Amino acid sequence: MKAFVDVCDEFIEYLQIEKNASPYTVAYYHDDLKNFFAFLEQEGIGDIAEVDPKVVRVFLTTLYSNQLSRRSVSRKISSIRSFYKFMEREKRVSSNPFIHLTLPRMSKKIPSFLYMEELEKLFEVNDTTPLGQRNQALIETLYGTGIRVSECQGLRLADIDFSIGTMFIKGKGRKERYVPFGRFAEIALETYINETRPKLLLKSKNHTDTVFLNARGNPLTTRGIRDILNKMVEKAALTVHVHPHKIRHTFATHLLNEGADLRTVQELLGHKRLSSTQIYTHVTKDYMRDVYMNSHPRANDSYNSSEG
Repeated sequence: MKAFVDVCDEFIEYLQIEKNASPYTVAYYHDDLKNFFAFLEQEGIGDIAEVDPKVVRVFLTTLYSNQLSRRSVSRKISSIRSFYKFMEREKRVSSNPFIHLTLPRMSKKIPSFLYMEELEKLFEVNDTTPLGQRNQALIETLYGTGIRVSECQGLRLADIDFSIGTMFIKGKGRKERYVPFGRFAEIALETYINETRPKLLLKSKNHTDTVFLNARGNPLTTRGIRDILNKMVEKAALTVHVHPHKIRHTFATHLLNEGADLRTVQELLGHKRLSSTQIYTHVTKDYMRDVYMNSHPRANDSYNSSEG
């Protein structure tokens, strides 16, 4: 077991130092490798160099027998393939037994989004109390920038430049970008930061430059942000499920619906690959089809030829 622990530690160190992987990514890789090493022990295999295509097939069968989703299986295989690629580079194995394994095909899930009418209800539910002003700044920031909930939670006062209307965002994999924000977000943020945030900060003994604080004056957690959204949805009497990532989906979809180009949206979202952004084009195509079917007089059977 110690041999497995040692090579795992080497790989994790490589991810953290050379690849600048996020803590979430590192945790996923670590769990996937622990699962793989436990399988090897059960099979009586004491060295990673002993793994061959036959062992790989048995491992794949084991994953499916545990009723894991295709997404989970794909992630585990991808993690272990990367591990062996690193071990091959370090001359710890002569070949990568996972290199020719075909990953299971996954159906792309089309992201859901909110219509403007639904969003307006969220924008209108907050009152002028300190927490109401904070919540307004929060929803305006999420929709106005499209940033991830983790990026929002980690936002610092110095990251916001009101003079040019941009935020400095530290994204996944420690990648950094500047994101603009509009007038509605600007007004809500200035009100919150200048009037409300100091009152919340007085309730805590700890000084922090984190932008969004909870009722006790401490930094909001990502779970706290989700809870706030849930309460806003309940207050707005919406029947749809709303989570921070859905606001991000909405941001991207609305931009594309209004004619923004894909590359710009990719930069704003902080996507590494254009393919991650392209999934939103499916949403906009569906949206355009719905608009067409509901608006064009000869799009469906409800057209009345006697009119006009």
